[in-house]
Amino acid sequence: MRSASRPPAGLPGLQERFSRLVETTGVGEDTGSSRTWHLLDTGPILQELGIEPVGTVLAVHGNPTWSYLWRSLVSESISAAESGASAWRVIAVDQLEMGFSERTEVRRTLEQRILDLGALTDELELSGDVVSLGHDWGGVVALGWAVRHPELLTAVASLNTAVDQPSELPIPAALRLARFGPVLRASTSTSPAFLATTLALANPPLTPQVKAAYSAPYLDRASRLGIEQFVADIPVDESTQSHAALQGVSAGVAALDVPALLLWGPRDPIFTDLYLGDLMRRLPHAEVHRFEGAGHLIAEDTPYATHLLAWLDDVAAGTARRRGQHAPEASPDDASTPMWAALGEHRDDPSIAALEMGRGANGAPLRVSWRQLARRVDEIAAGLSAVGVRRGDRVSLLVQPGVTLTAIVYACLRIGAVVVVADAGLGVKGLSRAVRGAWPDVIIGQVPGLTAAKALGWPGLRISATSIPARARAALGVAHSLAEVAELGRGAALPTPPGPEDLAAVLFTSGSTGPAKGVVYTHRQLQAVRDTLRDTYGVTAESGLVTGFAPFALLGPALGTRSVTPDMDVTSPRTLTATAVADAVVAADARIVFLSPAAILNVVATRDDLDAAQQEALGSVDTFLSTGAPIGARLLDDACALMPNAEAHTPYGMTECLLVTDIDREGISAAALAADHGVCVGTPIGRNVVRISALDETGAATGAPSDEAGVLGEVIISAPHLKARYDRLAMTDRAAVRDLPHRGAEAAGQGHSDQANPHQDDLGRWHRTGDVGHLDAEGRLWIEGRLPHVFVTVDGPLAPVGTEQDLERLPWVRRAAVVGVGPAGTAQAVAVLETREPSRGVRVAEAELADALRASTTQPLAAALIVPELPTDIRHNSKIDRTALASWAERALSGERVSAP
Repeated sequence: MRSASRPPAGLPGLQERFSRLVETTGVGEDTGSSRTWHLLDTGPILQELGIEPVGTVLAVHGNPTWSYLWRSLVSESISAAESGASAWRVIAVDQLEMGFSERTEVRRTLEQRILDLGALTDELELSGDVVSLGHDWGGVVALGWAVRHPELLTAVASLNTAVDQPSELPIPAALRLARFGPVLRASTSTSPAFLATTLALANPPLTPQVKAAYSAPYLDRASRLGIEQFVADIPVDESTQSHAALQGVSAGVAALDVPALLLWGPRDPIFTDLYLGDLMRRLPHAEVHRFEGAGHLIAEDTPYATHLLAWLDDVAAGTARRRGQHAPEASPDDASTPMWAALGEHRDDPSIAALEMGRGANGAPLRVSWRQLARRVDEIAAGLSAVGVRRGDRVSLLVQPGVTLTAIVYACLRIGAVVVVADAGLGVKGLSRAVRGAWPDVIIGQVPGLTAAKALGWPGLRISATSIPARARAALGVAHSLAEVAELGRGAALPTPPGPEDLAAVLFTSGSTGPAKGVVYTHRQLQAVRDTLRDTYGVTAESGLVTGFAPFALLGPALGTRSVTPDMDVTSPRTLTATAVADAVVAADARIVFLSPAAILNVVATRDDLDAAQQEALGSVDTFLSTGAPIGARLLDDACALMPNAEAHTPYGMTECLLVTDIDREGISAAALAADHGVCVGTPIGRNVVRISALDETGAATGAPSDEAGVLGEVIISAPHLKARYDRLAMTDRAAVRDLPHRGAEAAGQGHSDQANPHQDDLGRWHRTGDVGHLDAEGRLWIEGRLPHVFVTVDGPLAPVGTEQDLERLPWVRRAAVVGVGPAGTAQAVAVLETREPSRGVRVAEAELADALRASTTQPLAAALIVPELPTDIRHNSKIDRTALASWAERALSGERVSAP
């Protein structure tokens, strides 16, 4: 036995004023005893400050940490309270046998630990509005307490924990080894190996001082017996003493109707995303955030406390999501038209619905009729249902765009499965992060995708899109082929279709502005994308659609028109040629062509390869669209020369809202006469709304949303087809909607009036795009860059695009990037250029060229560098990575020897 004590002074980040000892009456196996706990408690400090807390956060550490884990939350909660935010009392306990709490002779099981915690909260006389918070096995204890104290509970939060161990799966290998016979004592109590191994999981590594602080209560075998007990008590199966208690906790968690927050480190070798998925099924209303790069010691790896306190503000305000509030109910008279409706209408139509270039006999296009496509979709849908795919299950699609992918997508939509689309253009690392982040239930792929899934350990039932040999099938873990799935579904009944508010898709962003994010769409929102595209550009059954832009490559059947993807690698837009576009136009008798800006570059560059018939085919195009990144007037003119009879449009949008504004070639010509900086992307489409949040003197977007002309700031949008949310990125969602008007706010006097936009109250959802620009007096939106690319000069914030456009007007400049070098507030503008005659290396612009550059713009340039090629993102090959370029330019100008960026 060992008495409780306070921690030694001087532990980094731990303020002694929060430390206290509390004596409780023993319960359960400890009945008749008196036990002393060490805990960190902000209550007395709040009382000294005269601040009444709105509630209590009860924080429980896991094994082998102690309350030191919560030190940042303890300190930041006081700072938040002093600044006027909601004041929460934080009580971070050291569980008995752990940290600086008392060591006893009682073997503490999960049941005993839950009872112990209840005895402590009784002693502290906690009243209502308690938020339970736990990490690791402390998460189970905290949730066990929460389930048994509903009269006190107001919310629950967890960091990397689990409340169930699937019977068919073994516990993680590291824990299996630690529990193995003689290894248990040797690794947990006889030596500090288990403790050291756990601390080594931090990313970035802990400093020696912080490691020493975590080790301070565990310096000898007697003080580490609690670590041994914790590991021995892990409820691995029914034979474990604590199994029944764990089952009680897991069942109770599924019944909780209070707000919930799950913060997760996906690099955790103990609690993988498998356990996160289980918690999400039990708490479907929970807000979830996966911190990429964080692992088991998430509290050390990422500033979780800031995010937790922001969520606690919502809890205090009563706006945090409860069970049943996460999705609106569908109206009984809902008249929305499902994405597969056109397939039903054309079920007996023998005319062409979709084509796949080069897949037919002798390299001819493969043509699929509406009748064939409708039947195939039904067969795959019923077959997927037969193999156990249910509404809400996630299906990751690793299939090249074409007829097969189209059929799979509509089959999934029909049964309510959620399609997960992340293309190979993200690269192996990015694609793996995306797939694992979405944690699919099913993977349908071709051999390359299935091979990656096997090698990288992606989850999910495997279905091969093509037939593969039995040996390869076994090696890749394939359970079914798509042909077998379709055979199972042939003639079978389809399940009840999903509703408009059911989730339909998770589409991943390009990764050009940080790690790719999953963007969640409901069926209603996908339908709104379809309807907006159809209504804006007049798509009819006879239009025919050539789509060289991946996000829209699957919309043809939903639009009720035939569609074709030209012969290209859609993950690499630069592979598209002018002849491939022309051949696709001929094959589909298409009148609409949809290309990405990066694809246009190569299409224009290969125009001399067109023969007379192909030129004539391109002359029959009525509408030409390009979106994905701003497109300059010169490049658009080149594209228009290829399709001389087409009305050219360059809609502005993003994965989060695929169509926001639109402008045609005539509008671009008119905008060219204006004095505004940036790329004019036109006016809002349909019911869409655009506002600007002005930049302050530091370059941050802090201004209230406004439609005032000429104000530089972050672009804010609202639209019927705006995403539902980011997938498992609750804090990113929070940042995207911070300080934005709620439903009906504009009707109350912010921005335009009801008369200007009578449907605004129906929208009520807003999104900060991260793009920077301004509105002009005519309501047109001008894009001037990304928020992270803004730099602050002595004259204030500067967005780069306007100056870049000035430089690109010089005939010898192919592309330009302007970045800031130097401290914020005195940063200097530096131009980095890609010339039409490619440079063989990196060089400073010669005096004559530098003079021409400075004469072309009103923005002072400190220097100009010429490079062989500007760095761009993988998927678009058009979005310049100015953040990386700024760092490179600073090194280059400081005299460091650098290679091409």
